Amino acid sequence: MQMDMYLSNSSEANATLPSEDWRAVYSAVRWIQMSMALLSILGSGSIIFYTVLQKHVRRSEVQPLFLLSLTDLLLAVSWLSGALLYSNSCESHATCYNLHTVEQTLFMASFFYTLHYVWVLYTGLKEKYYCRLNGFPAQLPAQPSKCSHLVAVMSCVLPLILTVPVFITGNVSHCYVNFTQPYRCLLLHTGSLYLTSQESEMLMACKIVSDYTIAIFLITFFFTLIGIVVLMVKARSVYKRCVTSHGFFADRQRTTLRLLEKRMVLYPSAFFFCWGPAIFLATILLFKPEEVEGKVGVILYILQAFTSGSQGLLNCLVYGWTQQRFYTLSSGPLRDADTQTPLLRSQKNSYNTLYSSSTRLQHI
Repeated sequence: MQMDMYLSNSSEANATLPSEDWRAVYSAVRWIQMSMALLSILGSGSIIFYTVLQKHVRRSEVQPLFLLSLTDLLLAVSWLSGALLYSNSCESHATCYNLHTVEQTLFMASFFYTLHYVWVLYTGLKEKYYCRLNGFPAQLPAQPSKCSHLVAVMSCVLPLILTVPVFITGNVSHCYVNFTQPYRCLLLHTGSLYLTSQESEMLMACKIVSDYTIAIFLITFFFTLIGIVVLMVKARSVYKRCVTSHGFFADRQRTTLRLLEKRMVLYPSAFFFCWGPAIFLATILLFKPEEVEGKVGVILYILQAFTSGSQGLLNCLVYGWTQQRFYTLSSGPLRDADTQTPLLRSQKNSYNTLYSSSTRLQHI
C-alpha cells in the first residue's frame, strides 16, 4: 500500500526530490537484494564446492564454469555487502563509491567469463566433430589449452583495466561526495533515481567518469550477448554439417538439432534476463536521465534488484546443471545401440560419430 502511494505520486517528483521520500523504495530493494544475493551465493557456491570436491577444477571443460561461478560468488558477496551497509547506515562517502567500482569490475568479468564458457563449449564441439570426421579419436584435452588460459586471464584483467580510471578519477576528484546516504551502496545507478542540486553541479571529470562507467557497462553487455548468439549459431551449423556429411538425418538427429535450437534461445535469454532491467536503466541514464525519475525508475530499480542479484543462482541452473550432466554422461562408455544387423554393423563408425555428437549437444 505504501509502495502504491510512492508510485502514484511519482508524477510530482522533481529534480530536488529529497531522499527521504524514497526510503520505502530503498528499504524494499534492500531486502530483495539481500535475499537474491544469498540465493546466488548458495547457487554459485554449490558449483564451486562440487568442482573442488571432485577435483575437476583444472579440467578443460569444467574450469570455465568454475571461473564463472567464482566471479558470480564474489559479485553476490558485493551485492550482500551493499545491502548490509544500507542496514548499518554506513556514513562513509567513499565506501559505497569504491564498492560500486568493485561491483563494476566483477560484473564485467562475469560477462567475459560467460562468453568464455560458451566459447570453450563451441571449440570443444568443433574439435570433436572434425576429429571424428577425419577418423581421429574424438577426445578433448584434460588440461585447458594455452589459448583458453589466455582468454581466462584476459577476462579478469580487462575489467580491471577498464575500471582503473573510475577508481582513480573518482577518488582524486572526490566524486563520491554525492554518496552521502546509505542507500547509495545498493546495486547500480542508485543515485540517479532523482537529481539533487549538488548533483547538477558535478565536476566535469566526475560527469565524464559517470558516463564512461555506464558506457563500458553497455558495451561489454552487448559484446557478450552478441558473442553468445554467434557462437550458438555456429555450433548449430557445425552439427548440421556433421549430420548431413553422413548422408542421413534420423529422428535422433532432428531431436538434437531442435534441442540445440532451444539452447540457442536459452543462453542469451538467461543472460538478458539477468541484466535487461539494468541495461534499460543505464541506457535511459546515459541519454535521458530525467526520465528515470518517478515510476519508471522505481520499476526498473526493483526489477534490477531481482534479476541482477540472481545471476549466480540462474547461472547455476542454466550452465551448472547442464555442465554436470554433460560431464557425467560424456565420461561413460558410448552404447553401440541398434547396430546388431550386418548392414548396421557396417555403418558402426558413422553411427557412433552421430550418436556421440547428439549426446554431447543435448547437454551443452
